[in-house]
Amino acid sequence: MSIFGFRKTQMITADNALPGRSARMPVPARHAVLGTPLEGPYPEGSEVAEFALGCFWGEEQTFWRVPGVITTAVGYEGGFTPNPVYEEVCTGATGHAEAVRVVFDPAKVSYPQLLKVFWESHDPTQGMRQGNDTGTQYRSAIFYASDAQREAAEQSKAEFAKKLTEAGYGKITTEIVPACEFYFAEDYHQQYLYKVPNGYCPDHSTGVSCPVGLIKAG
Repeated sequence: MSIFGFRKTQMITADNALPGRSARMPVPARHAVLGTPLEGPYPEGSEVAEFALGCFWGEEQTFWRVPGVITTAVGYEGGFTPNPVYEEVCTGATGHAEAVRVVFDPAKVSYPQLLKVFWESHDPTQGMRQGNDTGTQYRSAIFYASDAQREAAEQSKAEFAKKLTEAGYGKITTEIVPACEFYFAEDYHQQYLYKVPNGYCPDHSTGVSCPVGLIKAG
């Protein structure tokens, strides 16, 4: 497919997306920091949350530091191209967002608490970008795995929108959509800021606090 004239801030359609490939990306066996399985199997009783909130290097680090999180991984979600590679995702021609998978123990950290981390770690009003990082892969999204997660996400969005409006921000552009195929990113992207301590990933948080106490666990 030719992508000349294609704008990275314009969402691609399934018919025009890159074809991809059948081979899966090799996945490291263990988390470089937590020592837990990236791909599973995950402990009994654990749950999975998946978010997109800009550059996934820094956002993965944010989540793996949360007490109660079992493992994290970065990947590509919400697009059309099977088994995409980073260079393809960066063109905008796969439709994927840079995403973070968060496996957590709900007895130690709740899904609403993870939503609070999500909202406070980026600016969800910027559409197809985060700061100077521009393109559909940087869009804000919550990929829910259950009706309970969807309800909590919608409620948290409504509550946080009030706080953002009070602080002078515009409307939230975050997508709240069903979780779909999560394609693991390349090995060098996993726990990138641990492997590259001086690596750069900008902070685009608004500084506005999300009222997690008002969000039901579902």
